[in-house]
Amino acid sequence: MATNKRAIPLDDSELTADQAAEQVAVQTSAVMPATTTSSKKRVASIRPVVQSRPQEREHRVTGEPGFVLHSYPYKETSLIVNVFSREHGRVALIAKGAKRPHSKLRGVLQTFQPLQLSWSGKSEVRTLIGAEWVGGLLPLERSALLCGFYLNELLVKLLARDDAHPVLFDHYVSALNQLAHEEAPAIVLRKFELALLKETGVIGSLTYCTSAKQEVQPDLLYVFDPERGAREAWASDNVPVVSGKTLLDMAAEDYQDGQTQTQSKFLMRHLLAHHLGGTPLNTRQILIDLLQL
Repeated sequence: MATNKRAIPLDDSELTADQAAEQVAVQTSAVMPATTTSSKKRVASIRPVVQSRPQEREHRVTGEPGFVLHSYPYKETSLIVNVFSREHGRVALIAKGAKRPHSKLRGVLQTFQPLQLSWSGKSEVRTLIGAEWVGGLLPLERSALLCGFYLNELLVKLLARDDAHPVLFDHYVSALNQLAHEEAPAIVLRKFELALLKETGVIGSLTYCTSAKQEVQPDLLYVFDPERGAREAWASDNVPVVSGKTLLDMAAEDYQDGQTQTQSKFLMRHLLAHHLGGTPLNTRQILIDLLQL
């Protein structure tokens, strides 16, 4: 009478943890010599007790507010989507079948559109299980659209994955809304750039001079060191020099003064280049060439 034997996968990548353990046990028993009853008792007495590890619960998120930052093809019919969510930060998701002509996700996963996202999984790239368009924001057009892609590139390159920044998320929504209503792009970008550096904890106070140990004075000139903060400017400085008034205006989000707009542009370009570690911003160069932003 034939006996049923459990098939063991030949490819290690297909094994579960239990199957792998079973295969090792079968292979080990095949090469070990037969033991007597007494030797079995001795082996049993010294055999360590293997405790089963508790199974890691699958991480599941439903109805999370978020935006698509960037997406790219994955295999034939799917996408890898980088999203910025309010309570979970930047998350990478696989949208299975999103490239199929009749996929419900095809028309939903668009940049600059508020979404409600649901995903599951415990690996670095989770699985998108739902996306719904929420609405409420006007579409970005012309130069505003390019500015939006610049904001997205900053978030992709400066935000760590799974690092929640709800305040920065609100700044992002506000920036998109301002761009859609044709507010001055340069001012919108400066506000968001500064909010990004503040919320990620890589910039200190704009209003305190670390060299003089006192508050910044509006009529003095300063250099803002990316690591140490504001200090009084020296004649030998070859980095952006700004007035104290510019630093105070930036801290107050007041960009009405023309000098503040100009100096803050070069200062933020300097600070972002430092924290990007030399990584170029593709959209930044386009903005510089076309809009002088």
